[in-house]
Amino acid sequence: MVRYDEGRSRGEVDDVLAAEEPLEIRVEGRPLAVVMRTPGHDRELAAGFLLSEGVIKTAKDIFDITSCIEQGATGTGNAVDVALTHPDSFDFEKLTRHVFTSSSCGICSKASVDAVLKRRKPLHDEARVKASVLLALPQRLARKQDTFKSTGGLHACAIFDAAGKLLAAREDVGRHNALDKLLGWALLEKIAPLHGHIALLSGRASFEMMQKAHAGGIPIVAAISAPSSLAVEFARESGQTLVGFLRGRSMNAYAGAERITR
Repeated sequence: MVRYDEGRSRGEVDDVLAAEEPLEIRVEGRPLAVVMRTPGHDRELAAGFLLSEGVIKTAKDIFDITSCIEQGATGTGNAVDVALTHPDSFDFEKLTRHVFTSSSCGICSKASVDAVLKRRKPLHDEARVKASVLLALPQRLARKQDTFKSTGGLHACAIFDAAGKLLAAREDVGRHNALDKLLGWALLEKIAPLHGHIALLSGRASFEMMQKAHAGGIPIVAAISAPSSLAVEFARESGQTLVGFLRGRSMNAYAGAERITR
């Protein structure tokens, strides 16, 4: 690239960019979706995507996940094929989201909130977390954001227990992909649903991120940036705690503040 400083060119310099490539997610050999993601943890991404889309409910629904690298007319393509334990129960034609998903996708409508809550019951989780624990989480996540430090172009998500212990963190060009990877990690590690746990988002909290956290059974979601209005509405209706602007020594609790203790 050519770097400019105060409008003046300083010549060609090298830069490190965040990788973004398509991944085709298949179920029983049939294409389901294409997601734009940062390569890595693709099996987790596929498992988490299927969980958040309601295709599967638990790890027992997955028989196997295989990764494929294929050569086609346009070059090398990546795909992940998920074999189900009970494939006859999967009705491909009724799946509502058979779409191309970009790294900045989202869903927003009141109808979507109603539809998701009809499909999944509100969480009744008695988890409690100290305010001091929440305030310490961003620094703990920052220490795990190695690729972000070199590229400045990735989102990150992390899962913590109620005591603030970091269990896993993932980076991706799509914030929803990073969370799906964590949901898939929990599934494959046989620790899902993540009752009593905290999800930390490096960016903003959108409706889709709250929906995915709900699918994973996560009662507490904290974001370093702002939440959207629909995310707050969803959190209140779904029984989740939503914290935004978690920075320095302050934060805002938009829903479920009763789970936060001194």
